[in-house]
Amino acid sequence: MSYRDLREFIEQVDGLGALRRIDGAHVEYEIGAVTEVAAGAAHQPALLFDHIPGYQPGFRVFSNATMTPQRAALALGVDPTLRPLDALKAWKNRRTTLQPVAPCTVREAPFMANSMQHGDVDLGRFPAPIWHRGDGGPYIGSGSLVVMRDPDSGWINASIYRVQVHGPKRVTIQFDHPGRHGAIIARKYWNAGKPCPVAIVNGEDPALFSAGFEYLPEGVSEFDFAGAIKGAPIDVFAAPQTGLPVPALAEIIVEGQLLPMSEASLEEGPFGEFTGYYAADKRPAPVMEVSGIHYRDNPVLLGSPPLKPPRHHFGLPLRGAGIWTNLEAAGVTDIAGVWQHVSTTMTVIALKQRYAGHAKRAALIAAANSYLGRLVVTVDEDIDPSNIGDVLWAITTRCEPSEAADVIRDGWSSSLDPGIHPARREAGNTTNSKLILNACRPFEWKDRFPTPSALSIEEAAEVEHKWGSAIA
Repeated sequence: MSYRDLREFIEQVDGLGALRRIDGAHVEYEIGAVTEVAAGAAHQPALLFDHIPGYQPGFRVFSNATMTPQRAALALGVDPTLRPLDALKAWKNRRTTLQPVAPCTVREAPFMANSMQHGDVDLGRFPAPIWHRGDGGPYIGSGSLVVMRDPDSGWINASIYRVQVHGPKRVTIQFDHPGRHGAIIARKYWNAGKPCPVAIVNGEDPALFSAGFEYLPEGVSEFDFAGAIKGAPIDVFAAPQTGLPVPALAEIIVEGQLLPMSEASLEEGPFGEFTGYYAADKRPAPVMEVSGIHYRDNPVLLGSPPLKPPRHHFGLPLRGAGIWTNLEAAGVTDIAGVWQHVSTTMTVIALKQRYAGHAKRAALIAAANSYLGRLVVTVDEDIDPSNIGDVLWAITTRCEPSEAADVIRDGWSSSLDPGIHPARREAGNTTNSKLILNACRPFEWKDRFPTPSALSIEEAAEVEHKWGSAIA
């Protein structure tokens, strides 16, 4: 992997012809609106906003960083020229062999070029967007790492949580669920009668961004996982006030103390979710008193707002790769590929049918591991599951609804699920039903099913290899 920090990644994206520079967009709704429209465009460019009205030129916002399969592969150290499904398979195979790489402590960090401490702290100097028109305020943290140290073990957790700005020296951190590692660590400090030291990392490199979204086991640091992705240690620097290790090449570091909820809280949200809806109104969140901000010259804030599907922050469905791994671990053979559409709410499994019930077996395992999703589709191996047009063709020509549909009840969902009845949500019941569609050729007579007229996946790949530059 060749990029060292976010700036080098931006240069590489620019080299791919996938970067657009935007001057003059406002932080209130406009940066978010341009981000959303660009995410829905055919080429889905990454965006670098500068000359933001009301802010110093050079204080920039970068969005849509890893939205395409090509840029997601680049972030993960996978060949960005691979077809999307091949790139996901390459990551799935690499993911199973990654070994943690501990970070390396360094004595200098570019973000120490500029510091605001205590009375001089002013979050208002940074262009934190109001991403969606209905959001409760500006969010400096939509793609930021929240770094905390477990007081018992010393374990460093660096996950992504959203961070709303409430004034020049105050933010809230929304953990979403009491079982998240950040919430557990914070409660340990609070139960001891202490505030929790926190450092918020803004403008981290894409390997750290990817690691921050991973569901890692307790005791495993995202810094170690990012080092594994990059194949080299992450350089970390001790933040001057909290002593927390933070990535030395990050753009902006915000540090301070997260106060106990019994001492202070503020209404956080609402915030547009990845389902394309507002899942909740304002709700209390813990307050972080900011005591220090350190930033590089001409800092870049990494923005990753949730957007209406199919727009998604990451161009490769990493949870789909997890389901693919689960299928193989369960002994389900001949899986040709797994993909997720509409963010992560529709899972498609391509397989070569070996026996009656093969597709159903795969679908049931996928349904059990499909977070929030309502639709699982199985297709034959000649269908590219990453191509929604191919999938719809299979559904409409190989799926007999009266025979191929099953419903699973009490499935794994979330309070973010807009389809859960308010009374059930208030009672803590966040399950949903899941529809399984078997869009494979009927196994009993699959050898007599009409032969497709189109090129096979392999034949199409050969044509692309030979003639791709001529038809691009």
